[in-house]
Amino acid sequence: MRKLLLSILAAVLAATTLTSTPASAAESCGGSLAIGDIVRCESISGSQEHVYFVSVPKANDVLYTMLTRGSGESPQARVTGPNGAGVCTFQSDAGRCQLKGAGTYKVIVSLYFQGSGDYTLGVQSLKSPSSCATLPASFFSFASTGQAGALPAGAPGDCFRFNQPAGSVLRLWSPKGNGDIQGDILDADLQPVCQIRYAQYCTLTGAGPYRLNLAEYYGAETPYTLRMSRVSNAAGCQVLRTAPFGDVTAYEGTGSLPQQQDITCHKTHVAAPGTLAVRIHNDQSVAWTVYDDAGKPLCSKWGQEPCAVPAAGDYTVISESQDWNPVSFRIALPALFRNTGCAPATGLTWATAALVVSQSSAVQTNCHPFRADAGDRVVAYAAPTTYNEVRKTIVDSTGAEVCPGYSDQDGCVVPATGTYRVVSYLADWNAEWTEQTYKLQVRRLSQAAGCPVVRPGAYNAPPAGAAGPIRCRTLVVTEPGAYTVRAFDAENYETYGQVYDGAGLKVNARDLPAGRYTFVLNGGVTNSVIDNDFTYVTSFLPAQPAGCPAGTVDGLTGAPWHAEFTTAGEVLCRRLDPPNSSRLALLRPTDGLTPDTYLLNAAGERVCDLDTLTQYGCPIADAGPYTAVAQQDEGAAPGAFAAAFARVDGAPDCPSLPAGADGATARTGGDRIAACFTIPADQHAGRETFTWQRTAGEGTARLAVFSSDGIRYCRTGAFPDRTITCALPAGPLTVVLEGPSTDAAFRLTRTAAP
Repeated sequence: MRKLLLSILAAVLAATTLTSTPASAAESCGGSLAIGDIVRCESISGSQEHVYFVSVPKANDVLYTMLTRGSGESPQARVTGPNGAGVCTFQSDAGRCQLKGAGTYKVIVSLYFQGSGDYTLGVQSLKSPSSCATLPASFFSFASTGQAGALPAGAPGDCFRFNQPAGSVLRLWSPKGNGDIQGDILDADLQPVCQIRYAQYCTLTGAGPYRLNLAEYYGAETPYTLRMSRVSNAAGCQVLRTAPFGDVTAYEGTGSLPQQQDITCHKTHVAAPGTLAVRIHNDQSVAWTVYDDAGKPLCSKWGQEPCAVPAAGDYTVISESQDWNPVSFRIALPALFRNTGCAPATGLTWATAALVVSQSSAVQTNCHPFRADAGDRVVAYAAPTTYNEVRKTIVDSTGAEVCPGYSDQDGCVVPATGTYRVVSYLADWNAEWTEQTYKLQVRRLSQAAGCPVVRPGAYNAPPAGAAGPIRCRTLVVTEPGAYTVRAFDAENYETYGQVYDGAGLKVNARDLPAGRYTFVLNGGVTNSVIDNDFTYVTSFLPAQPAGCPAGTVDGLTGAPWHAEFTTAGEVLCRRLDPPNSSRLALLRPTDGLTPDTYLLNAAGERVCDLDTLTQYGCPIADAGPYTAVAQQDEGAAPGAFAAAFARVDGAPDCPSLPAGADGATARTGGDRIAACFTIPADQHAGRETFTWQRTAGEGTARLAVFSSDGIRYCRTGAFPDRTITCALPAGPLTVVLEGPSTDAAFRLTRTAAP
């Protein structure tokens, strides 16, 4: 009985202790702690526990906690309920604790690793906050500057309440300030909706009113600005009328973004579904997104562009700064589904001169209509007249892109007969400019019209396509086979081109069936315009040369091939019959023309290029005949040249080059391109020094050494006098000294090198 009375008394005392009003926490490290208050405890050490009493009037409340560490060890806390049972624990920085019934709770603070330290402690109530600001409807306008506030050090947070229709889309601005300011938006049932931390979007779910506790996560003292602008049914936006093509002076809007992640908005109304473009100067670091009136994103600068609006109604463009510096910008919303402001319609023939397009604003967009039939493949070329970049696309009558995305073919196939438009603008703009221009060509690749006709020509003759303007040529192929097609200007500079079939598809000129084809200069380079002020010749030849005069593979001192280029773009050839399993070198005078020369086998395949022929020696592995082809260098004027194809393997019929100061005399000129000498295998060292000096005539010489299997060693540049040292292979050697086309003599000597 006595034990039962003692138990009842202990319970009464415990209950009295929990419900009594302890000493104020502000006066000691422990005691009563009011909702919203912050206490600072200057000292805690060892296994000490500081006990605070927090009273909450409503059941199922949530305590927002802020426990900050000063100097020393990290604090921790545990919470027990009115019945003494543990409820939750929390560590340093921001936390939260889900409570159950109403009443007084203990918050017991201790050190995690004992030692000593100091701390601050503050708590805020979700259901019964110390104070809570109500955000009015005007707060959600884009014109609102937001709600400014300041969090003292150790603050558990500021409370806000607001009401907006469920489903509203809010743009959450960054609270900025110092540190990491964040908080959760909760609905009326205290269910989480969105987190505020960085700038982002939030769709309000559940029913209102909504609540928000905003705190600095680490308890730092900081100012802040709370802003939440409503994107759905947006208010406070500058109104923009959709703009026409061409001059948009009366339709431009402006925007100012003082800091990174700042946003602004513009609102427009469209009377019918269609496609809009958003024009902000591309050099400015401004991202944009278009939303419908329900807050649904439709397109963005980094996503779908241009922007298809599905129905008549109001739309909002939100622009965001991505620059560290303040940004002021202009904006226009051209309606791509209307023809207002378009230039007169243009044809698709290649024969007409390029259009010259004028632009007078950074946000102007231009439009050029054209008529096309279903299946036509159309290409648009555009290039600025001064340094810039032109953006362009082909759209249909609704403003939708006809061929969005990547294709490995050039141009764009229109799906139906009708009127289409090329929409274009200059990407870069200087604030000082008042007008800039660019050129535009809209052309049909399929069944191309207006191209001069060229038929295959012949080697050793002027190009089949006479000099003339227009970017394209119609190629007529009567004999199927492999062809080469090249374009050269008057100074023999080549402009590359692409061959297309009748459907406008790219084809390889090396495999052309009989038919008509289109050759277009820089056909796939749509950022280029080659206008009718550019003239060129067209070399259209069978890939396998025919009608080439016969030549011979001579010894090292044989007669050269003399030929002459009479016009730009001409291709010369000569037939050769070198012995099988031999090795050829190309010898040329050290002065005069040096055309690009290569060797084809009987199948028309290139077996050796100029580097192989002049640097290494060309191995002949199959039976002939072979064809030597020569093409004039770019920028070189027409003129005569000489070249010799000499066999350099085996034992050439050349005099010996003795060692010592006397050496030998090498004479060149006329039909003698080079002088050759032999060195027996047992009469040279592994390294030898060669010297030549001009003793008569004019010009320079270059030296090369060949092994018995025709491999070239130690080739030099051309000099009138020179001394070089070469590492030499074992076996007999052939020394070749190429000289000028005019008569000259050189003294050539050799000595063993150390």
